[in-house]
This record gives sequence, C-alpha cells and structure tokens, in this order.
Amino acid sequence: MRLLKLLLPVLALPLAVGGCGVLGLSSATGTPGASASATPAAGGGNWIVVSSGSPTPTPKVSHSGSPSPALPPVSFLPAAPAECVDDWTIEPVLIPLEVTPGAGKLTVTWPRQYDSDYRITAVKQPLKAGNQNPYTWQKVPAATGCTVTATITGLSSGVPYVVWLDAPHTGHERDGTRHPYSGRSNVVFPL
Repeated sequence: MRLLKLLLPVLALPLAVGGCGVLGLSSATGTPGASASATPAAGGGNWIVVSSGSPTPTPKVSHSGSPSPALPPVSFLPAAPAECVDDWTIEPVLIPLEVTPGAGKLTVTWPRQYDSDYRITAVKQPLKAGNQNPYTWQKVPAATGCTVTATITGLSSGVPYVVWLDAPHTGHERDGTRHPYSGRSNVVFPL
C-alpha cells in the first residue's frame, strides 16, 4: 500500500508536465501545439458578418375608429358641516384641546372621538411638596357633532391650570391599538 502511494505521484508527474503528448495523443509532427496558429487558415470565411443597412423610418400615428368616450361625471362627498371646518392636528397619542379662559372658568373644546363619553378636570399647577390637592373629574356625555365643548367652573382667577381630558371608550383600530383617549392643554389662566 505504501508503494502505491509512492508510485501514484511519480507516474502522475510526467502526465501533468507533458500534457497529452506523453500519451501519444499529440499532432502528427509530434510537436505540442503545432496545429495552433495566430492567423486564420487561408480560404476560411470571415466569422464576423457585417452588412450595411438602412435607418428605420419614424413610426406615424394613425387613428382609426371613433375617439374614446369622455370620462364619467364625478360626484364629491358632501361638505362637512360648518362646525367641522376647524383643522385639528391630532397626534397619535393626545387629543388636541382648545381652552378659552373666562371669569373663574375655562371652556374646553376638542374633536369628537367616536362615540365615547368624556371626563375633564383642571389641575392647579403651583405644585407643593407632599400630597397634591385633590381634583374632581367632570363627566361630559358623548356628542353627535364634530366637536365637544364643556366648561369647568369654580376656578381661581390668575392661577395656572392644566386641563386634562379622558375619553375611556374611544375603541380600537383593526390592529388592536387604541384610538387617542386622553388629552391635556398647555398652562392656562382663568380671568
């Protein structure tokens, strides 16, 4: 077995170095590559065929038959009621609020959120250390128009407040995410 391992490379070496000429498969002259030539043999045809042509004419448009029919009449959806002309920028998370200060009161308006009922409150902003003053939620029923308006009364004039809105029954999107269900205002001061 060791002898076979030794002889196999020794016999394969001349074949690898000499190529097919070692086996007698070379040309008639016995010189490897004698039939190869850098120039084509005489009498052979050109292998690239070039023929002159003529330019393709430009296509001409021709109409046959009757023209296509006109577009069908277009109808638009009815316009929104006058109270719905406000352009509310709704964030993905918060319901936008418009707060109008009054004497000891704040009037809050927001876009209706589906058929949800609401609750709002005004939270005093001069925070103090420890427990904060309690605040009470004011319930607001579901509305049928484009916007909902409620007034928070009994507030101190000149004191800063932030209005909070909660809409607990706004529902969900098809993918399961909730519609916006809360909102807050910037700091406002009743007159």
